[in-house]
Amino acid sequence: MEGTVLHLLHLLRLRYTGAEDEVAPYIAGHVAYLERHHAAGTFLVSGQTVPTSEGGAIIAHGVDRDAIERITAEDPFVTSGVAEYTVTTIAPGRAHPALADVLAPGL
Repeated sequence: MEGTVLHLLHLLRLRYTGAEDEVAPYIAGHVAYLERHHAAGTFLVSGQTVPTSEGGAIIAHGVDRDAIERITAEDPFVTSGVAEYTVTTIAPGRAHPALADVLAPGL
């Protein structure tokens, strides 16, 4: 399993636990959290869902499930109690060639 950890993808679904305006005081911290994990290469894509009132989503890679659970627990939205994550881990079997550098040599 150790060799395959880098090839796992995680779909992180962020859901607000209350009204959308309750997250406003924590946006700056959440953005810093996103930037930190994008810079580290763990987060590949992040963004708000449509409609935005539902929350957001992230695609992450390069870490195992335990690590991604720890990472999501550190989000200021989560530590402040205004949102929660659902994590779906994916072991890619097929992917578009444009993703080869991210997923290789796992495929």
